[in-house]
Amino acid sequence: MNEANRSEKFGILTPEVLEEIKDAVGAKNVYASRDDIESYSYDMTGQTFAHNFDVLVKPDNAEQISALMKAASRHRIPVTPRAAGSGLAGAAIPIYGGIVLSIEKMNRILEIDSINRVAVVEPGVVTNDLCRAVTAKGLLYAGYPMSTEMSFIAGNIGTNAGGGKVIRYGNTRRHILGMEVVTASGDILKLGGKFRKDTWGYPIMQLLIGTEGTLGIITKITVNLEPLPGKTVNLLAVYLDLDSMVASVAAVVSSGVKIISCEFLDRLSVDVTTKYLSTELPYQDRAEAYLLIQVEGDSDKQLESAYEKVGGICVDNGAMEVFIAESRTDSTAMWQVRQNLAEGMRAADPYTSLSGDVVVPLSEVPKMMKIIAEKCKKWNVVVANLGHIADGNLHPLAMKPEGMTPERWATYSEEFYADVIQEAVKLGGVGSGEHGVGYVKLGALLDSKDKAELDIHRGIKAAFDPLGILNPGKLTPVQ
Repeated sequence: MNEANRSEKFGILTPEVLEEIKDAVGAKNVYASRDDIESYSYDMTGQTFAHNFDVLVKPDNAEQISALMKAASRHRIPVTPRAAGSGLAGAAIPIYGGIVLSIEKMNRILEIDSINRVAVVEPGVVTNDLCRAVTAKGLLYAGYPMSTEMSFIAGNIGTNAGGGKVIRYGNTRRHILGMEVVTASGDILKLGGKFRKDTWGYPIMQLLIGTEGTLGIITKITVNLEPLPGKTVNLLAVYLDLDSMVASVAAVVSSGVKIISCEFLDRLSVDVTTKYLSTELPYQDRAEAYLLIQVEGDSDKQLESAYEKVGGICVDNGAMEVFIAESRTDSTAMWQVRQNLAEGMRAADPYTSLSGDVVVPLSEVPKMMKIIAEKCKKWNVVVANLGHIADGNLHPLAMKPEGMTPERWATYSEEFYADVIQEAVKLGGVGSGEHGVGYVKLGALLDSKDKAELDIHRGIKAAFDPLGILNPGKLTPVQ
């Protein structure tokens, strides 16, 4: 335990408390050796944000988690819930030590109900495993963050994750119908169910979505399933300047065509990732921006009309050329650059900060992109820009300046992002659309909210977790 980070309000995990934990979850599910637990001291934010903790638990079910939380409450031991560790804001970092609770063993798809168009899953199910399973039944799980190959469903809920399909299907919140949740005191709540209308009391389940494990621990989830989309095709539009690309997005979104995805990549993000993948995109020596657009049609004729219309809009707004995928291979080649971008950036610079995640109204995107460029000059930072541009969600990924130590960069990069976030808020936006607040964005969140709203935040936290032991230091400061 890092004593410098321990608040006086929290208890000490003594040998006697450790025995209670083993009784709660089973000795086989408790890990305390440094080799077993070190990789759980940080998440995708990076090892420079790692914090020591005392014990790792991997429960099998909700009853064990309930017993664990009752023991933790008795002794005021902090508990940090953890999904896949793919978060980019430090939500899974145990900054006050104590217990890390990993849900990785709770990874079963319990039911796929075609009649009610729902699936019931445990929290540790990998997002893409669920996607594949329901597709085999002719259905679609539309909650689809870019981390789909590794993220857990509960982690998606914790940050209200978005991804490439938000413009068509919305973010995770729209796809959650029911949850079983263990509270800080160990009570088990059953919220929602296999239905889509509910005005039966306060919407507690909706309140829990996006709260990063600070109010409860999710142990079972009922997700909404959609019919599979009709015929789709992918387009790659190439631009010599960012302004033309942004103008295209506004026109495409209002065109009436069914748009499933509309993703933006700038020149640096493409150059770095294609090098990592040993591939290339058209006009890479000249292009400043790319749009990757997926459109849908109910028939071949409708699909052809849709992609011709979208392609024409892009050309009319300054695209050099628009490429249409003619096969699954073409589509995969187009998408692999976007889907491997984080890995490509980290290959080029292991200290690339991936936590940039501002959202502004679509009308303010051109101004926000200019502001990011200005902030890069001010802070002497090189940034690769990408994002889910149709919903105004931009991801500036900052690379460490040469000569700066990783330790200094860990704080410097977040100071840079805090400056960018302030500008996004001024434009009517927010500092995170899907990565969450976690630990590293807490200061920026507090600076952006007025006292009345923060008082409500603290009141909600106190109602769910009066001892403040659930994921302390995230979303609201430890008192």
